[in-house]
Amino acid sequence: MPIHPVSNPAPTSTSPAPSTQPHLRAYATRAAVVATTAAAAALLTVLPATGAAAAPATSAAAAASLQAAPVVRTPVAPVAAAAPTAALSARTTAVRLALSKIGSPYRWGGTGPSSFDCSGLVTWAFAQAGVDVPRTSRAQSRAGTPVSRADLQPGDLVFFYSPVRHVGIYIGNGQMVHSSRAGKPVAIASLDGRPFHSARRV
Repeated sequence: MPIHPVSNPAPTSTSPAPSTQPHLRAYATRAAVVATTAAAAALLTVLPATGAAAAPATSAAAAASLQAAPVVRTPVAPVAAAAPTAALSARTTAVRLALSKIGSPYRWGGTGPSSFDCSGLVTWAFAQAGVDVPRTSRAQSRAGTPVSRADLQPGDLVFFYSPVRHVGIYIGNGQMVHSSRAGKPVAIASLDGRPFHSARRV
């Protein structure tokens, strides 16, 4: 039997057919583009916004902060009310101090703290309350603002005779505290005990 030589099989190539290589390259290019785009998008999510893009976010954050912040309203007293309140307190203090001197002797020219004439009692009581008033009854009758007898309040100064030569401190209910004359100590008296002239509020 004749022996036929064995032919070696043709070597198998692992490379793709030349007709498929362009398709693989196109696929690889698209995959690289997609990967690059995805990486860029991921990077943008972690980077802080800048320029014009940051403005809307900043404005929105500021608006949200303002809406969330509590509104605190502090009442403010009118400044103009402070002066009358302080003056009223001073007049009240002056009345209290003058009443504390009931029984102290009269002394012409006396300004306290142990003896007084009429205007000296007024000067001393108001000075202790932090208010400076003139020394004599006639000068005191021109200090402060005028007050009618019907509108008297405790602490108002009340004057007598014409021309003025006596003063007391009104304490309410038609009465005053005063130092009247020699031999009579500081006392409470009615406004009707002598000719009323005028009143002032200091």
